[in-house]
Amino acid sequence: MKLNLPDAPSTETVQEPERSQVPQPQPEPSVAPEPQRTHRRRWPWLLGLGVIGLIAWLIFPRAGHKPSESDETAKGSAKGAATARPVPVVAATARTGDLGVYITGLGTVTALNTVTVRSRVDGQLMRVAFREGQLVRQGELLAEVDPRPFQVQLTQAEGQMAKDQATLQNAIVDLERYRVLFQQDAIPQQQLATQAATVRQLEASLKSDQGQIDSAKLNIVYSRITAPVSGRVGLRLVDAGNIVHATDQNGLVVITQLQPITVVFTIPADRLAQVQAPMRSGRRLEVDAYDRELKNKLATGSLMAVDNQIDPTTGTVRLKAQFENADSALFPNQFVNARLLVDTLRSTIIVPAAAIQRSPQSAYVYVVRKDATAEMRNVEVQLTEGEDTAIRRGVASGEAVVIDGIDKLQPGSKVAVNMANANGSRKPSS
Repeated sequence: MKLNLPDAPSTETVQEPERSQVPQPQPEPSVAPEPQRTHRRRWPWLLGLGVIGLIAWLIFPRAGHKPSESDETAKGSAKGAATARPVPVVAATARTGDLGVYITGLGTVTALNTVTVRSRVDGQLMRVAFREGQLVRQGELLAEVDPRPFQVQLTQAEGQMAKDQATLQNAIVDLERYRVLFQQDAIPQQQLATQAATVRQLEASLKSDQGQIDSAKLNIVYSRITAPVSGRVGLRLVDAGNIVHATDQNGLVVITQLQPITVVFTIPADRLAQVQAPMRSGRRLEVDAYDRELKNKLATGSLMAVDNQIDPTTGTVRLKAQFENADSALFPNQFVNARLLVDTLRSTIIVPAAAIQRSPQSAYVYVVRKDATAEMRNVEVQLTEGEDTAIRRGVASGEAVVIDGIDKLQPGSKVAVNMANANGSRKPSS
């Protein structure tokens, strides 16, 4: 930038013609302003201000520019296009079917029979014939106690019986002789009566001897310890070589019957009438046993009995169900969820439970119409069981209801539907 500066005054002096050689006294020069030096100090500042203004104009060329009407129209069009974009949702088809009415209660698996096997005789445990955890059948040999002492007792009892039999035969012969002599009036009647009493005593001795023989034989049988019921044996409580007694509290082993097996569970007392009504009509009620998470079904059985009183502390009643348990899926003392089927809703409209939304006024669902828009529709829920819900009115069979993406919907919203399979998984988009 070229700056026009005023011309500096000339420093040259005009020489006057010499008048005389005598020097004249000169007046002292007055102090005058120096404009040249002042202008030299100002021009860098002016130059800097100009550069700053140029830079500001280049960086902020539209600082005070107001949006035009065309800009507002473009923004409105973009917003409208975003609003009209379809909302992606997952939908399922409402169907007509049967839905069971269940009562669910927490239960415990209980063995139908639990037996602690003990020795019924005293003696040394000679042999253990089972493996821990083995499945055994009723009558199968489990252990053996030394039978030799009982065999000795049997021999002694048989010898005593033979001796008493010989004595009895002799007494019977004497009795017949005394009867003849008494008829001949050769002996008194008292002697005949005494001999008859002796015969009866010997006959009683023979019965006692027979009891001793039977007792010895029974002890020999008891020396072979067999399974009283079929089931699974637990851990061995006594090792071979120990002396066992009939009064031992622990026993030898515990057998638990697993097939069949029972489940004891509780239900609210308020729902007891739903159980008693079909039982009075003789209908067999089905019970399903599920795991803790209520996801995997373990076994299916039937209701066996209802307890005779309600627990006042919990307001519940106990029920017992029996299961065949052929695959041994149920194990004693296992916690399960028992689902008792008390009724079945026939030919009702069923939708996934995820489709049901609730407001302070009523329950509602979003139905996908034929023009791919969402319609909010109030429904009357009849029953919800697991992942299915029975609808009394509000939805027709074959209509598609939204089960995922509901939070982004409004009545009349355009939707991009991805249908779900029967098992709840999504079908691939076409």
